[in-house]
Amino acid sequence: MTTARHPVDTFPVHNVPLTRPFIWLAEGWDDLLHHRGASLAYGLLVSVLGALILAYGRHPFFIAAVAVGFLLVGPILTAGLCELSRCRDEGEIANFQSSLLSLKRAQGSLLAVAETLAVLAVIWFALSGALYLGLVGNLAPGLELTLWGDVARQISGSQMIAYAGIGLVLAAMVFVLSVVTIPMVVERHVDAGTAMRMSLRVTLRDFPAMLVWAALIAVLVVAGFLTGLIGMVVIFPLLGHATWRAYKELVH
Repeated sequence: MTTARHPVDTFPVHNVPLTRPFIWLAEGWDDLLHHRGASLAYGLLVSVLGALILAYGRHPFFIAAVAVGFLLVGPILTAGLCELSRCRDEGEIANFQSSLLSLKRAQGSLLAVAETLAVLAVIWFALSGALYLGLVGNLAPGLELTLWGDVARQISGSQMIAYAGIGLVLAAMVFVLSVVTIPMVVERHVDAGTAMRMSLRVTLRDFPAMLVWAALIAVLVVAGFLTGLIGMVVIFPLLGHATWRAYKELVH
């Protein structure tokens, strides 16, 4: 299916109160329960991918490499969840297999979004490596020290804060470019550039509510990791469905 390019002002943006992100989560939970099996299947896939981070998470190279892989796969899987929510709104019957068809229909735009996010992750990888090289004198601590040891013991607290700060900037950029990007691609078949520009417009227009939404996402993702990624089986599909609900209210 071909994609369409539109000026972002073609799509009106609706301002929402600060409490609306909590409503999106509640509605997303309802969608998850409605498509329980398919939704949890997506969550399981993400948890398996995330397990790679836990397996090699003590070395910066592995963290960056898996982050790039997650930013490539994550948006594509979110599209399947948005398709499930869309089908429910339209009264259509949907399951895991049928939701995958949306990935095929919008594969060009979805891959373009994933590539953009992956480029940001590579930039984070390069900046983090340069920072570590400048502060410590090596590109990264050796595998023998971090894979079986702990990278936190090899660098100071201030260096770790600087390293994490770069990741925080990356996360903020990813959020700004993806608030409504995936559901717009799924429903309106727009190109990746149009969808990402619309996400930027929504963020600037509803900045206070977007801060609350970003904070909720961060808290839930951290909770997912604190449970050894078991919680991500539920948290990822919950956020995917909630993203659809946010889009339906913010863009109309």
